[in-house]
Amino acid sequence: MRYKNAVTEKALLVVLKQKSAGEAELCTSLAEFEHLVRSAGAGIAGSLHYTCRAYDPAFFITTGRLEALKAQVMQDAADVVVFDSELTPAQQHNLEEFLEVKVIDRTALILDIFAQRARSREGKLQVELAQLGYLMPRLKGRGIHMSRLGGGIGTRGPGETQLETDRRTIKDRMQRLSSSLRHVETSRRVQRQNRIRQGVQCAALVGYTNAGKSTLLNLLAGSDVKAENRLFSTLDPTTRKVSLAGGGTVLVSDTVGFIRGLPHQLVAAFKATLEEVREAQLLLHVIDCTSPCAEEQAAAVDLVLEELGAGDRETFFVLNKIDAVQDQGVVRRLLRRFEPAAAVSARTGQGLAGLRSLLDRWLVQKVPHMYFRLPATEKSAINRIMTSGTVLYTSCDEADVLIEARIDFAIAHTLRRFAVPSFRHGDM
Repeated sequence: MRYKNAVTEKALLVVLKQKSAGEAELCTSLAEFEHLVRSAGAGIAGSLHYTCRAYDPAFFITTGRLEALKAQVMQDAADVVVFDSELTPAQQHNLEEFLEVKVIDRTALILDIFAQRARSREGKLQVELAQLGYLMPRLKGRGIHMSRLGGGIGTRGPGETQLETDRRTIKDRMQRLSSSLRHVETSRRVQRQNRIRQGVQCAALVGYTNAGKSTLLNLLAGSDVKAENRLFSTLDPTTRKVSLAGGGTVLVSDTVGFIRGLPHQLVAAFKATLEEVREAQLLLHVIDCTSPCAEEQAAAVDLVLEELGAGDRETFFVLNKIDAVQDQGVVRRLLRRFEPAAAVSARTGQGLAGLRSLLDRWLVQKVPHMYFRLPATEKSAINRIMTSGTVLYTSCDEADVLIEARIDFAIAHTLRRFAVPSFRHGDM
């Protein structure tokens, strides 16, 4: 069986189309799949797509198609066959034996891209855990070793690439990885609890991969988060403070992009990272307006959110890349389809005022504008307002302190005895 470096590998793509899928949907799906394969570092030798009528339990595809696929592998001199579906370990093994080339499925492909993108220690731990979870059932009775990692797309990883291993070794390694990630999860939980105690409002950017989330965060926060026009460029969550016109602030976190058929192993392994989504008070669902399958991509994101337990979170939709849309009727249709929504261009800044206005109105509901008159002796209460809210004005004399601030409802409720309807600046 041939294993080559990913840069020189030629991949033959196999896509199974559902009967209900139209030609436009198939073309978009195939283009996305080709993008994934190229992102993994392989060239495209060719592609085959079939209408799905039945799955063969042994080979996934029927015998007739299997023979045609082998002929195509030989004709295109393909080094690897990549299925845009999930294969069982037995199907993958049987296909490799019959085709005499490496066979990988969509899950292995996405795991491979994540392995290439992982930069931080946390990201590498999460990807390795996901890869080992995928590899585990594929070891049984096959004599496959971890040394196979590193031999082309679907086989590389940031972990123990030179170790010959067995199921026990993998289980031990997975336990160590899980333990390390639990420490990360605990640290993130403590940070979130501190933010909650301080009344800080948090939002999370979610969306299909390459929808422009990082670019949007840079625009909102005036930051320089790395943003690239490629799949899964963000694996590690990044949080930035966004200041709004009304004087309030929101912490906005950029998160890993989702995709159709996102492997369950990744969702589980990235639990600590994706907790930022589940714990956020608001989700900003970024949608690429230029995609002909924008609604299908949004639905794929919703499925992952449901799996994370965040399907019921308050959500604003951000229709991005409007500067690249030729027919503005598409934008108007999507604005009717997704509500509440703002149409923006994260690249040019077009429409940003509308998104900021949405955030301002949301923040006013969550963090009301309050006035307080407190005795100067109430140092604890004064300090809590100062540290937990956004102070807009303060004045004091020997007896009293006046404070105008935006402050979380829950904290404001505990200080309600000091609240006053309003006051004029300079009253003291």
